[in-house]
Amino acid sequence: MAGNQPYQAGRHFLQIPGPTNVPDRILRAMDGPTIDHRGPAFESLALRVLDGIKGVFQTKAPVVIYPASGTGAWEAALVNTLAPGDRVLMVETGQFATLWKALADRLGLEVVFLQGDWRHGVNAQEIAAALDEDKDKTIKAVCCVHNETSTGVTSDIAAVRRAMDDAGHPALLMVDTISSLASIDYRHDEWGVDVTIGGSQKGLMLPPGLSFNAVGEKALAAHEAGGMTRSYWDWSAMLGANKGGAFPYTPATNLLYGLDEAIRMLNEEGLQNVFQRHARLAEATRRAVAAWGLETVAQVDSERSNSLTAVLLPDGHDADAFRAVVLQRFNMSLGNGLGRLAGKAFRIGHLGDFNELMLAGTLCGVEMGLAAANVPHNRGGVQAALDFLSET
Repeated sequence: MAGNQPYQAGRHFLQIPGPTNVPDRILRAMDGPTIDHRGPAFESLALRVLDGIKGVFQTKAPVVIYPASGTGAWEAALVNTLAPGDRVLMVETGQFATLWKALADRLGLEVVFLQGDWRHGVNAQEIAAALDEDKDKTIKAVCCVHNETSTGVTSDIAAVRRAMDDAGHPALLMVDTISSLASIDYRHDEWGVDVTIGGSQKGLMLPPGLSFNAVGEKALAAHEAGGMTRSYWDWSAMLGANKGGAFPYTPATNLLYGLDEAIRMLNEEGLQNVFQRHARLAEATRRAVAAWGLETVAQVDSERSNSLTAVLLPDGHDADAFRAVVLQRFNMSLGNGLGRLAGKAFRIGHLGDFNELMLAGTLCGVEMGLAAANVPHNRGGVQAALDFLSET
């Protein structure tokens, strides 16, 4: 570990919900030479990646790749389709939904924000009610987070689309998949999503630095009809250059090397197998939490995330102090509580390049940490997880 920490033997366990550990195959793929991003070698790489990433989104629509964090992809989705003063419907499912709302505010959009308790996903009936009240159809977009990274709650996006269709409302549907893409089943085309937002640093197993917009026909039509002033985020410039295997500005070539390898790895395993692996490891984690006698932030079984598990500590116990003990004693990083969960919850990331033995080590670190930090709990969480993994 860097800084004032003494050397600790063994590999650091990075169990935050992203950035996730980067597998050696991707590190080696990124360790390539700088090439001419206007030359034939880059053209081949770009065309292969731009086509391959569609499968991860389960779409035939074009996917725009930005050298940016997920926040950039949020902004790109809004500025390409909406105009200042447009009304958008957003749902408070946690910290990242709240941050997306704040970004929309700064862009001059009028946000109708459906408040939530951070323990439940998007309520499709509430969205339907809000759209029914919008008699003049002034709401231009509905924005939802598929998997809320701060809470470990996954929302039913197909139900949101059904609610919008039943209301006969023409608003665009925009969905953040930053902590679910390539980890939890997500279907851009089948679910009728107009813009899907993604990032490189979680299920795609890459370092931070790439973000994505999967762009449906309806969103592209809205973009062509107007939108906000944009330059860096402009879909037209990106899509035009992408047709020839180029980018309108200098691309993140070495990250694209890594993305190419990541897509190859996902296809080798099979995307449905990737989803099943994440579901199995997540269920083992939840069984450990239940055996410890602790509570997950997510309250509805069907909404509990397969990417991460957010765990509440008993009243009077500081989750950040617990995390510090785990880091110091066992060289493992756990995710902190964000926003209203600060100091109250910690998050176990179990996504990306992750298997049973890695999960077992993670849960051992948590259980030993609970004891070392004097957090009240029952023993046997690790055993409960191992029993489930052995049986399945």
